[in-house]
Amino acid sequence: MGYAYEYATAIMHRGRVLMEPKEFVPNWPDQPRKGKYFPGVETFPLHDGSPPGDATVQDGLDGAQRDAARPFDLPFLGAMLHDSYGLVGRRLGVQANTDLRALPTYTTANWNRGTASGGGLYPVSVYWVCGPSGPMPPGVYHYSTKHHAMQRLLTGDVTPVVREALGARAGQDDDQFLLLGVKYWQNAFKYNSFSFHAVTMDIGTIVQTWRLWAGARGRVVEPELWFDEPRIAELLGVANEEEGIFAVVPLAWDSARRPGSAPARVSVRHRDQERSRTVLTFDTMTKIHAGTVQGATVAPAPGQLVAAAAHPPQPGRARVELPPPLALDVPVRTALRRRRSSFGRFDAKVPLTAAQLGTGLAASACTPFTDASSGAGAARLAKLYAFVNHVDGVPPGAYEYDPDGHALYLVKAGRPGPFLQRNYFLSNYNLEQAGVVIVPTVRTTAVLDAVGDRGYRLVNATIGAVAQNFYTAASALDVGGGVALGFDNISFIEELDLGATGEAPLLIMLLGHERARPADFRYDIA
Repeated sequence: MGYAYEYATAIMHRGRVLMEPKEFVPNWPDQPRKGKYFPGVETFPLHDGSPPGDATVQDGLDGAQRDAARPFDLPFLGAMLHDSYGLVGRRLGVQANTDLRALPTYTTANWNRGTASGGGLYPVSVYWVCGPSGPMPPGVYHYSTKHHAMQRLLTGDVTPVVREALGARAGQDDDQFLLLGVKYWQNAFKYNSFSFHAVTMDIGTIVQTWRLWAGARGRVVEPELWFDEPRIAELLGVANEEEGIFAVVPLAWDSARRPGSAPARVSVRHRDQERSRTVLTFDTMTKIHAGTVQGATVAPAPGQLVAAAAHPPQPGRARVELPPPLALDVPVRTALRRRRSSFGRFDAKVPLTAAQLGTGLAASACTPFTDASSGAGAARLAKLYAFVNHVDGVPPGAYEYDPDGHALYLVKAGRPGPFLQRNYFLSNYNLEQAGVVIVPTVRTTAVLDAVGDRGYRLVNATIGAVAQNFYTAASALDVGGGVALGFDNISFIEELDLGATGEAPLLIMLLGHERARPADFRYDIA
């Protein structure tokens, strides 16, 4: 039994037993940058025009036209990166989040992006390994979100190194790869030991944005989560204990060319210049990182995760039929760019319709990471519960959602508002005012039993992807949405009677109408 079991237990109980270091206070004046800074590197601006086609969110969720052989090109890649992680606007709205006072100051401005992030910290680093078939000289590039540009870190074809790290199971016919790293300090300066839990969800949000964006236009984005992580960290010139490498994404490209063997040990020499004068390490973070690196090259066999799949609805519970989901016929770019969190803005005066509730649930249940790359096969890892507050045609209560039958099954009748608000730690949401609070769960320990400690990354990436689907659907529906981690997980296990199933509630996702005419400021820069 690895350390991930202990870490998962601590996460579930952190609402009652504080995680170490208990007296930690963030040093805000000394916080790191939201992104990396490589002095002196060459920078190449990327295409930022309109993406090809008129693809909608529904197209991305359905994915019916996806073709693994359909190639990317540089304008397509640039537009995808811009709509997912690039800065697209500045927002300043009167709302209930704790950072309100800092927003008018330029140095602490809220720059919005299409992808969600825990605490708005955006700790994921995107690298592009370009091979001989690419439009740029072969090498390693870093995506600068502030400049929407590629920064060249190394010149030369190192794609054989990536293929070697992947092993024999994936990417062997590709010479273009996106690599996703997380510099832990970019999140740990605020969340300390809890940060590993948050950043693994951030991996899920960005990858799911890519899956929606590219899938709506017929392309395939399939992340590899099992590979030789230290080998990739060495290639990128980073200390693996300081920056975890969480995913390798092969990209189909025109006329991909495969050179022979991997070169001698090669590494990026440029180094990120840290802004913080003091960088702290946390023992818990060190342990969970090390635990999830062990066995990283032993990918799950097909069917290995079936035993960890979500259980079907319990028999004998009252069933509530939901109307068919609404078609989310909004362009993906439009939905991503107007996505935001409804801090303190929910208003129960206008209830959700049952169709809006069903659409939010159906979109959230389009759980990714169920393909061969994760080892999950056809297994659905995530399950959804819904605490219904104000929905026309659906009595208040707690329900489990059946995605196959598109129906709710009653777990506990009665208004859940007092329970929800009592077990939420922060002041930025009034949960009772939301139309519904959706809670995704995963049988975390069952996943760890099946595939080892690295499965913790899969669990949270899955939950992060569910959250990104939820946010994008809320935006497409033009209703308010919000996602939060600050709740008492154990109370939700007790309320939903999940002790016997081993399900871990990992997020709460709020959906509902907002107050009319809020005080808001929005300035689009893209």
